[in-house]
Amino acid sequence: MIEALVKSLVIIFVMLTGFAYMTWIERKAMARMQSRYGPNRVGPFGLLQPLADGIKLIFKEELIPSKADRVVFFLAPIVTVVPALMLFAVIPMGGTISVGGTRIVLGLADINVGVLYVLATASIAVYGIALAGWASNNKYALLGGLRSTAQMISYELPLAMAIIGVVLLSGSMRLSDIVMRQWETLKIGGNDVSVWFIFLQPIAGFIFLITALAETNRAPFDLPEAEQELTAGYHTEYSGMKFALFFMAEYIKMIAVSALSVTFFFGGWLPPFPNLLHGVWQAIGGFTWLSPIWFGAKVLLLLVVMVWVRATLPRLRYDQLMNFGWKFMLPLALLNVILTAGIMVWL
Repeated sequence: MIEALVKSLVIIFVMLTGFAYMTWIERKAMARMQSRYGPNRVGPFGLLQPLADGIKLIFKEELIPSKADRVVFFLAPIVTVVPALMLFAVIPMGGTISVGGTRIVLGLADINVGVLYVLATASIAVYGIALAGWASNNKYALLGGLRSTAQMISYELPLAMAIIGVVLLSGSMRLSDIVMRQWETLKIGGNDVSVWFIFLQPIAGFIFLITALAETNRAPFDLPEAEQELTAGYHTEYSGMKFALFFMAEYIKMIAVSALSVTFFFGGWLPPFPNLLHGVWQAIGGFTWLSPIWFGAKVLLLLVVMVWVRATLPRLRYDQLMNFGWKFMLPLALLNVILTAGIMVWL
């Protein structure tokens, strides 16, 4: 019980810190891509800018529209941010380390229906966004909430289909089993060779990464916010810490979907070539102390790619977004499941 509580507090602290500095990374990276400086005034290299922004939001006046549903208006940001944090309950973030003779698994829970837990928890966030748009009593906020609901439901289907291919290959819905299955995937010349699932399931990996952008309302799928059209969309009427919670939920969910991408397709916390370089990694703690570093480095790389996509691609029109989801991504995901199942039966 104590161990689970400590792990939960550590995860919450890391995610809140990660959310804050992900905003700094995004602003600096996009600034470099656009020939600007980015944050550079508060602290060295602007590293204290997230702290300054947090203090500003804490002391900013919070306004509630007179005709808003006050209870739902208050609860909507909480309903959005809590599921984003809950996703980390089942993500394995490293191997097993020994502290004072006590073996500690770097993960909160290792349940045998981890994939179902992830899909169920990720789908809850849409309620917070839809309720925020409805409770605000603002037509632009309502349109943003409706857009987000339709978008997230549409792209959850191909996302789930993409994971099915991974489940078929690993033979388990436990996330730790999916990671370990990528340790000994193929036999070449009588030797076990580790192969990430992104190479065995490239179509599923492509679908998962694209739908992850849509699920987090990131560009080019940021239509629920669409500043030029909806004046910030579902959170138009929010200010102060309530707005900060929506902001926090988006960035924490970015980290969560990147962590899930690493777990499902990029070897999780395993170091590169765990079989070929097993002796080297064993000697330097690559499977224990260094495992969270491998995991964090992979997650950070995917986060930078998400920023890169935002700085590169323009926003889709709404009809393009829906057509892309229903007429391309979903049929492609179904085809991948059929091909994967067929090949496994044939082999």
